[in-house]
Amino acid sequence: MRKAPIPDTVEDATRDLENRTLARLHGDFARLIYLASTRDYNSGRYEHDGLSFRYTKQVAEEALRAAHREVFVSLALSTLEQLVGQLEHYIRSGCAEPAELVASWNDSEAYRVLPPAQDDPLTVKLFLSNVKIALAIVGPSWREGRPNQDPQYASQLPPPGR
Repeated sequence: MRKAPIPDTVEDATRDLENRTLARLHGDFARLIYLASTRDYNSGRYEHDGLSFRYTKQVAEEALRAAHREVFVSLALSTLEQLVGQLEHYIRSGCAEPAELVASWNDSEAYRVLPPAQDDPLTVKLFLSNVKIALAIVGPSWREGRPNQDPQYASQLPPPGR
């Protein structure tokens, strides 16, 4: 028998989401992709069966929305070097065919669905532009079949002036 949802606070549901789900995902790109996937693209509503089971639907949705925005803003406002490192980490840890991911993201710009709906347009433009640049930085090594060898997953950007 299903237990009735507990109308706890958004903060409780957010903490639950972070501890039970997001902590298992490695890196902010993986978290952003996961959170964006909980949003119904037709209605803009967020849905998560586990949270909806434990909390009211409204609390679960607000927790997902808040977590999505927090991870998005963190990535959007990170340095280009940090974003490249996060993208490389995501490619290394979660993709069976990294070259296909890079090619697909370059061709279809699938990353455009990652920002939260109605977020600050300037922040969204900055994020999308930086992801495009990050793909241009990491792309060549994956197309050649050999990833960047830096063990910390952070690409070496060319020094200023080059």
